[in-house]
Formats: sequence, C-alpha cells, structure tokens
Amino acid sequence: MAEIQERGVQRSVPELVREITAQSSALAHKELELAEAELAVKAKRAGRGAGMFGGAGVLSVFGLGALTAAAILGLALVVAAWAAALIVGGVYLAMAGVAALLGRAQVRRATPLAPADAAASVRDDLEWIKAHAKRGRQ
Repeated sequence: MAEIQERGVQRSVPELVREITAQSSALAHKELELAEAELAVKAKRAGRGAGMFGGAGVLSVFGLGALTAAAILGLALVVAAWAAALIVGGVYLAMAGVAALLGRAQVRRATPLAPADAAASVRDDLEWIKAHAKRGRQ
C-alpha cells in the first residue's frame, strides 16, 4: 500500500483520504454556520427597516388624526381655517416621508439577502482545494 511521509510520520493513503473527508465535512459545516449567521444579520436589518415603514404609517394615521385638530384650531386664530388645515396636513405628510425614506435606507442595507461573505469563502476554499489537488497529481 502506498504511504506518504510527512514530518517523520508515515500515513497511508486511506488514512489521508479519511482525514481530508473529515476536514471537508467540518469545513462545509462551518461554511453553513457562517451563511446562517450572515442571513440572521441581514434579516434583522430588513426587519428593522420594515418596522420603520410601519412606524411611518402609524405616525401618519395617529399624528394626522389626533394632533391635526389641535394644530388647525390653533392656526385658525392666525389664518383662515382652510389654510391652517392645509399647513398642518403638509407638515405631517413631510414627517411621514422622512420616516419612509429612513426605512427604505434600512431595507436597502439588508439586501441582497444572499450570504455574500459565506459564498466568497466557499469559492476561496474551492480554489484552494483545486490548486492543491493539481499539485498532488503532479
């Protein structure tokens, strides 16, 4: 049976095959763990962005409902009632627009959802394996 000597230790080919199989399996598990962790971070960012969109909607509904009446009545003392209503509505819609833009920025930070770092790591591992396999055949 063929044997390979490395640093004074002789190991047979079957032992080497078992070792590389075990190491490959461990590497695959670690790559999956990395992908899961990366997806969890991106999902958290997407959830945060979606929550900000929801917050913008709630702000629009409750803000326009509860504070509009008080603001219109206060402004109606200075300008016509219809102008006061128009000013207050514009301010609330501008606030909702800012919140929506912030939410969109959070969602964009979370995309693409594919685990790019884990995929790059797998590509690097495959290139390393190919390079070492070629050297081993020579």
